[in-house]
Amino acid sequence: MIPSKSVADRIKRSVAKFQPVLRAARDRDVNESDTSGIVKDMLAELFGYEKYQEVTSELAIRGTFCDLAIRVDNKIEFLIEVKAIGTTLKESHLRQARDYGANNGVPWVILTNGMMWRVFKIRFEQPISYDLVCDLDFSSIEGKLEGDQEKVFIICKEGISKDAREQFYEKTRSLNRFVLGALVMSDEVVSVIRRELKKVSDGFLVAPEDIKKVLENDVLKRDVIEGEEAQKAQSRLKRFYRKASKENVEDAAPEIQTPPEQTKDG
Repeated sequence: MIPSKSVADRIKRSVAKFQPVLRAARDRDVNESDTSGIVKDMLAELFGYEKYQEVTSELAIRGTFCDLAIRVDNKIEFLIEVKAIGTTLKESHLRQARDYGANNGVPWVILTNGMMWRVFKIRFEQPISYDLVCDLDFSSIEGKLEGDQEKVFIICKEGISKDAREQFYEKTRSLNRFVLGALVMSDEVVSVIRRELKKVSDGFLVAPEDIKKVLENDVLKRDVIEGEEAQKAQSRLKRFYRKASKENVEDAAPEIQTPPEQTKDG
């Protein structure tokens, strides 16, 4: 979702302002506390939050503390874990931020060192898991580009009311190489390829397993169809097709006609 002109102008103006600030802070290797101060300023000037009303420090969650939280209309919208600007963001930092969100029922978590902002959505399942929604790298972001503005907008206050983060999340879940790879390897798409091959080969019918073998070995990259993310995409498609098949069967089921009541006269 592209932001309104006023928000887009604010993004362009603020990105240009904070990039030299962040570079200078990185060169000085400022500590976590100073980095947190810059992050708070960015949340106010760039992302549009009320600094003293909607940006909360040291939110207590079951005996532990989250560095920052965004609270709008008494609802926590983001939990934010801040690291020093010279710190490389690691899996261990994500686990901490993820636990904060899981313990408080907040699905949206940001992990940042000021320069890099990583937005995650927690999936409340067993075990708790999460998806990376987007990365924002302020060392290279272009505030005037629509694609970068769209990423910034999912964190903005205005983006929350427009449901921008959910829309962006659904787009990233659907339009990625793992989902596309799973689609290409699915029986439904292989069936279409088989039909089209028959047309271009003067009626020669290729076996579905032979098509899949060529796709797997010669067309698709190995990491697109193997590994954890590929398995997630394949499972998602299988659930979708099972549900669609079940709904089609139910829609096609004949309606049982109730015979009219018999009268005493027959």
